[in-house]
Amino acid sequence: MPVSEAPELACFELLLRLAGRLPDRQLWRLRDWLASGALPELSQTLPLTLLRERIGLTAGELRLIATALLPHGADAGLISSLQEVDDVPELNYTFTSSGPGSPSLGDPLAVLLGAVLRGRTTVGDVRTCWRRSESDGAQKRVLLVTASTHWIALTGELQRIQCAMGEHDPCVEVLPADIEPPPYHWAAFEASQLLCTGDVYASSQLGHS
Repeated sequence: MPVSEAPELACFELLLRLAGRLPDRQLWRLRDWLASGALPELSQTLPLTLLRERIGLTAGELRLIATALLPHGADAGLISSLQEVDDVPELNYTFTSSGPGSPSLGDPLAVLLGAVLRGRTTVGDVRTCWRRSESDGAQKRVLLVTASTHWIALTGELQRIQCAMGEHDPCVEVLPADIEPPPYHWAAFEASQLLCTGDVYASSQLGHS
């Protein structure tokens, strides 16, 4: 997905690039708002959240946030106050293919996702891995999906499924086929295992096994 002039797609790409930098509890809610069409509310909240969390943005990400939020009432002064950084910070996580309660074909979430996504024409691979925090050792399951379109809606759908299954602050990463995955997603894909596939093999460029 190239950088788009559409505010919704620019916001989606920005939130994708903030994975691993913005706390999970905030990131998934912002993505849920986006899937619900709540860009005006998101435009008020996201700049303040980035300032409070002291998260800097690259020049490209600053262009994304301006494209995404200014048309929906974001404070231009707040956006101009965001710190610009040359590069995204080093990952504070390591990824492995298994973890506590590691999913398998008999895992309830894997079974449900297979039933929901298997054969869907806009979905490629559905993969999972475990993310370990370098700071406190906490482990979290990460769901990784490649798709050809409808990324915003699919993210919201999969987050709601995980919440219904008892997952707090779900980590769902839906990647378009034609975007260069950020380092966070490359690392996650390298460690991931396949749960099921749709009918679009958009993730072939990601080196899945």
